[in-house]
This record gives sequence, C-alpha cells and structure tokens, in this order.
Amino acid sequence: MKKLMLLAAAAAILSLQTLQAKVTFPSVISDNMVLQQNTNAALWGTAEPGKKVTITTGWSKDKTVVTADSQTGKWLARVATPSAGGPYEITVSDGEKAVLKNVLIGEVWFCSGQSNMEMPMKGYGTQPAKGAIDYILKAKASTPIRMCTIERVSSIKPEAQTKGSWLENTPENVASTSATAYYFAEYLQRIIEVPVGIIVSCWGGSSIEAWMNRETLESEFPQMDLSHLDGKREVLEKRKNQDPALLYNGMVDALVPFTFKGMIWYQGEANRATWKNYQALQTSYVKMMRRIFEVPEAPFYCTQIAPYHYHNAEDFHTGYLNEAQQKSVEELPFAGMAVTCDIGEYGSIHPCRKQQVGERLAYLALSHDYGHSEIVADAPTYKSVEFKDGKAYVTFNVDKLGLSPMGQDLPGFQVAGEDRVFKDATGRMYKNNILVISCPEVSNPVSVRYCFRNRTQGTFYNNFGIPVAPFRTDDWEIYIEKSGY
Repeated sequence: MKKLMLLAAAAAILSLQTLQAKVTFPSVISDNMVLQQNTNAALWGTAEPGKKVTITTGWSKDKTVVTADSQTGKWLARVATPSAGGPYEITVSDGEKAVLKNVLIGEVWFCSGQSNMEMPMKGYGTQPAKGAIDYILKAKASTPIRMCTIERVSSIKPEAQTKGSWLENTPENVASTSATAYYFAEYLQRIIEVPVGIIVSCWGGSSIEAWMNRETLESEFPQMDLSHLDGKREVLEKRKNQDPALLYNGMVDALVPFTFKGMIWYQGEANRATWKNYQALQTSYVKMMRRIFEVPEAPFYCTQIAPYHYHNAEDFHTGYLNEAQQKSVEELPFAGMAVTCDIGEYGSIHPCRKQQVGERLAYLALSHDYGHSEIVADAPTYKSVEFKDGKAYVTFNVDKLGLSPMGQDLPGFQVAGEDRVFKDATGRMYKNNILVISCPEVSNPVSVRYCFRNRTQGTFYNNFGIPVAPFRTDDWEIYIEKSGY
C-alpha cells in the first residue's frame, strides 16, 4: 500500500510539473506531427520571458538555442530536418522541459477550400465518399500518415491560436478527415514510401477572399469592402465564412510559419457569380500563402469545380469559373490543375468520387515534385480552332501520346453560329489529334464550347486517363435565364 501511495504521489508531482511547464506550443506543433524533410522547419511557442530556449531533436546531436521575447515570451526557431524518418522526440526547454513525441519527418501538404475539400471520408448525410469504407477499416496507426484538421473559426482579428492537433492514421481519425486530402495523402505515401502529413483547414460554402489576409486584400483589391474588420458593419451569420479575411484570421494566421511542401485547393463554388475576379484572387491567394509561410516555390494544385445543375443546368457560370482557375494556374509557376468535368453528380454539389480527385492531385505532385516524369498528369488544354465546311477543327496542348478515345462519337460539345445560340454537338477524335466537331442544327459554326455548362459530362482524355480541361473558343458572356430546374 505504501509503495502504491508513493507511486501515486510521484505521478501527481510529474503531472503538476507538466502543467507548470513554461514552454507552450501552438496546436499545430504537437505530438504525432510531421515536419517537412530536408528543410529548416519552423518551431515556435512561448516560454518564460527573456529566457533562453534550447531545442534538442532525436535526429541530431546539435542544439538550437533562441531567446524568448522579454515581454511576451514568444520564441521562434528554425530546426534543420533530415531526410524522411522517425518517430522522434523533440525536447524544448527554458529550464523546464516540454517534450514533443512520436514526431515523423516527411512530406507536409496544406489542404484548404470549401465543402468539397471539407467533406470527410465518412461523407455527409445521404452523400457518401465512394470507396471510403475500405480505407477507413484498413487504416493502421503504423502507416505513416498523419492528419491535423483545424476547427472552424471565423474572426475579424487574427487569432493567436487554433484548435486542432495531429492525429495518427486510425480508422476513427481517418473517418473524420477530409476525403480529398486523405486520398491525396494515402496515394502519395504509398508511392513515395515516406511519412506524409496533411494540414486541413477548410469550411463549406466559403469564398476565396475569406481565406486571404487583410494586407493582401487592401493592397491588391482596394475596391473590396473590409469595413467589417474594423467593426463598422456586422458580420451576419450567413456571411461569417464568406466575408473577406475572416477565415484567414481564424484558421490560417495562427498556423504561420509552419513549414510545408505544397498546397492542394478545392474551392470555387461560392465564387461562381464573381468569376471575373477569380483569376486575380486565386493568383493573389497563392502568392500570399507562399510569402507568409516562407515557401516561395511551394507547388499549388487546385481542383476545378465539378458539374452541378445549380440554378440552371444550361447556364455557363461553372465554365467561366473553371476557365478562371485554369488561367490562374497558367499564370503561376509551380502550379497545376485537377479536372473533374467527368466525375460530377448533377443532383449533388458534393460528388462522391473523391478518390479520383485526391489521386489526380497526387498524380500532379508525383509527376512535378517527386520525379515521376514517366506519366503525364496535366490535363490537355485547348490550343486553337479552325472553322471550315460547316465544322470545327480543334487542336490541343497535349503530349506526344495524344488523346483518346479515337474513332467514336463524343458528346459534351456545343457549337454556336453568329446568333450565339448554342446547340449540342458531336466530336470525333482522329489520329492527328485533331478533334472534328459538327452539329446539323448549326451550318456555319463560329464558336465551340466543351463541358462549359453547369451540367455536363467529360468524354475524352489523354493517354493516362487525365480528362481534357473544359474550354471555349469565344469570349462571349452568355447567361441563361433561370428555368426552374
């Protein structure tokens, strides 16, 4: 009995020491985390003001020493990381030790967007993530995939802390993790065979400007109303995930400057009505993220929004938004785009085939960032068109293996004459990679559109099964009146 009492007393003392430890960390710095390999990874937190903070890692005999701010106690260090491995411990001390356990070194990706990124492996009500059950049940903590999902917070001022810590790859944790992000991470880890960590910060229905900081918006979009950030107008409940800077303040700023490899992004549905600004917004968003996280060459891979009827299945807002996404990617270095025009669900804005989305994003990373040049992961894009003999002859930017399938009728096209009235058309791919499109109802076409309506279906691919990106050959702005669909 006496021995048990002594053990209990020792445990209580140890617990009290832990509670009194002066070194603290943000939530993104926690047990089970993944640090980016072969970098100077950021670690930060608070300690006793003015004290020296010593960082010792399990992979190196070297120590990193910084001094906590004399007023706030804040400290920031950069720690050299090795090639992938682990698990390791990291000890941080200002005289009293705090230990980070089960830390892996590998590849870290930042995953953000709105509901199609947020949708978990277990799905939404009546909206499943197809095939997820196998991945959930097969998940093992020994598989080196770690997830950190940031809780939803909307704020008019930058928050000092976020909620969300790193979790192991267990069935329970996988079930609640973003399906797109998890499928991306799982496929990437399986191929490169190193630990993969994903930081997931997303909110359904959010606009892109909500994810951008005030400084960027003020300098690059001076016409934007930011009065809510000074309390000059109320943030309505329905706008708390859409008003500018609110989600950056609540769900991104406190993560800076965590070091990551790259970003995947699935957002745009909330910006369909303002598609004219989206190219500039997405480009600025990427540049902002690279700047504030100090990763100037971080790859960025976005996902085009999928077909859905919205207010009218025949309208073109989805096409305009997808085009803006593509133009942004073409403008940015180290960027790519996953196309989804073939895997939408007209009756659900949250299509179930998230595995294809995650894997297409992983193909981009593997081909561009991890040396797999034997595949072509980029979507073929429109290059030029010639109209003659009542038909349209379209060429594409595509690799030498070309497009498929050949020799069969392909739906998904529309053509218009000078009246700008589009009619359904049929395409046929030939060996020289020229697509010939015709429509009996339009004798003299002057424009072609492919997968440009809200509701559409992709029908042709490159030789690796990557769908051709939606395109148009005109610059018309056409809106279809609401039909009550």
